Amino acid sequence: MTRTAIVTGGAGFIGSHVVDSLLADGYRVIAVDDLTTGRASNLNEGAELALVDITDVDALDEVFDSAKPERVFHLGAQSMVTVSVKDPARDCEVNVRGTLNVLEAAGRHDAPVVFTSTGGALYGDGVPLPTPETQIPAPLSPYGASKWAGESYVRTWALASGIPHAVCRLGNVYGPRQSPHGEAGVVSIFSRMLWEGQAPTLFGFGDATRDYVHVHDVVSCLRAASGNAGVFNVASSVETSVRDVFRILREEAGVDLDPVLAPLREGELTRSCMDPSNARRALGWKPSIPIQRGMRATYHELVSEFEAEVESCR
Repeated sequence: MTRTAIVTGGAGFIGSHVVDSLLADGYRVIAVDDLTTGRASNLNEGAELALVDITDVDALDEVFDSAKPERVFHLGAQSMVTVSVKDPARDCEVNVRGTLNVLEAAGRHDAPVVFTSTGGALYGDGVPLPTPETQIPAPLSPYGASKWAGESYVRTWALASGIPHAVCRLGNVYGPRQSPHGEAGVVSIFSRMLWEGQAPTLFGFGDATRDYVHVHDVVSCLRAASGNAGVFNVASSVETSVRDVFRILREEAGVDLDPVLAPLREGELTRSCMDPSNARRALGWKPSIPIQRGMRATYHELVSEFEAEVESCR
């Protein structure tokens, strides 16, 4: 009998890679996505697309009750810090109410949920680095606050139902299919601008640091977390400055450009680095793709996507 999985945000950057992994493992996969930020072109042709907003509880319930999933990967979210600052009500509606809707729907089918949360935006500034999951969150933005609230629902529903729901706090994920058109995804944004011969802006004057982790490593951790209750940092535990990311990508692009330097935007962190040792102990997971190798390969994968996009518009 074919196993069924639902991936919310399945047409997005990370979600589409989760879909690929599940399909390769023999699952029937339904991608739930309203295509606000996801793209149908990201989606594997073997998957089914349910064009649904996770805040629309009736439509969401219909998808779940028809599919009767065995596993759920909840990646659908409002994920932009600046958008959360401008419209915290919408951010809350998607990330909190939407998560509750998913939990309720999954619970009717005893399906464990893997909820993707945030790392740096949740922990805040001035915390020990690398930061463990035991650190009390102190988010600087509504986005971080809504993800923390979503986590609380996940943990409460796991305790109340006995279903092993998991929370995965992601570092700064990069890799192929990442859009260069949003505020997040500095690797993709820089790659696009360098490919076009433009100088990118380094917020935090290039000194801000993040914990970068390749999307393939993230997918392997999300898969390992499914069916395991707990909270897990999904990160490389390597603190890398924005300036170093720019340097790696500029070298790969083979261009001679100086960046534009600017202060951090509202709600953004100065430093972020997470401790993933709990995932190693509980799930047997650790990142396998070194930063430099991953970013260099990603640059060329993204350029191929940019070229295909331009060609399709001709």
